[in-house]
Amino acid sequence: MATPDRPGFALPLLLLAGFRTLIDDLHAELARQGHPDLRPVHGFVLQAVGVPGTTAGELGQRLGVSKQAAGKTVDRLVALGYLERADDPADARRKLVRLTDRGLDGLRRSAAVFDQLRDRWAATLGADRVAALEDDLHAVAQPNVFRLDVPGWFGT
Repeated sequence: MATPDRPGFALPLLLLAGFRTLIDDLHAELARQGHPDLRPVHGFVLQAVGVPGTTAGELGQRLGVSKQAAGKTVDRLVALGYLERADDPADARRKLVRLTDRGLDGLRRSAAVFDQLRDRWAATLGADRVAALEDDLHAVAQPNVFRLDVPGWFGT
């Protein structure tokens, strides 16, 4: 039950603050490791493109945004060297969006940094408490916890 010292609105704000802390720390480290132009939304895009690649329309669906919004983000990531456009070998009328080596490097480094950040939280809170937090969040979160449509959900 919510109480005056623990109002209901504080929980989502604290969860968001924890998320924001992890993401800000991730991007600070990625910048130090040679990826200063990557932004939080870019991680969702790179994940949604995936290793096999996709079309801008499919990417928009995965992200929960319009094809035009996805195309604009793809344009930016192509300019930064993280994505490339290529002909679809299965359908000459379609263009695929694919990760470049730089895009793959950004994803690999992100995964490694997230492991380091989790370890940092475990050092601060205790490994058991971090594991319990993860277990508790799994218990209350939607079954498909790893959704990529956050950009559209946030209204971008």
